[in-house]
Amino acid sequence: MSSRPQTNPQQQQQRPFNLVRCTAIVLLTTIVLVGLAVLIAWLVIRPKHLLFSIENGSVSNFNQSDTHMNSTFYFTIRAHNPNRRLSIYYDSIKTSVAYEDQPIAYSTIQPFFQPHRNVTRIQTKIVASNVPLTPGSARDIRLEKGTGEIELYVYVWARIRFKVGVLKSNERRLKLACSPVMVHFSPTQHFERTICEAGI
Repeated sequence: MSSRPQTNPQQQQQRPFNLVRCTAIVLLTTIVLVGLAVLIAWLVIRPKHLLFSIENGSVSNFNQSDTHMNSTFYFTIRAHNPNRRLSIYYDSIKTSVAYEDQPIAYSTIQPFFQPHRNVTRIQTKIVASNVPLTPGSARDIRLEKGTGEIELYVYVWARIRFKVGVLKSNERRLKLACSPVMVHFSPTQHFERTICEAGI
């Protein structure tokens, strides 16, 4: 009569333990390899912050009543990509102009591609057409116009993608906040460059 082989209790305990250990080793190795790949990519690319500013601004066709405003704003936005290997696709771009906390004009900008180590100047035309004003904003705008200049806030929202060699990243959102932008009603007045805060 043959006897049934007996299973060692220690072997039963070692099997799940070995499985957990192997899984942990695989996960740890994967994390280390991914970390090394990211580190190597960062050392090769050495990404630098994108720099934006408004170099010029003007206003025309300004007309204001007690409750509404019409105007056309022109801005030159300077986009500086200082990176040696990283290029940028600007897939969609929206801009707005605000006075104090009230948006008064919107516009869009044509998509473009920016190579590495490049400075691109973007010309914008943002029209405020029969925009309703709060009594406080209407009063303050009239007072500022009397001084010959108006303080504005310019915002830019863009969907961008990065390119390194043949590799392209997923789409990301870029937001620019440029303030205060002092726009003169007289074209002879000197415009002071405004640095924009960028968030990605």
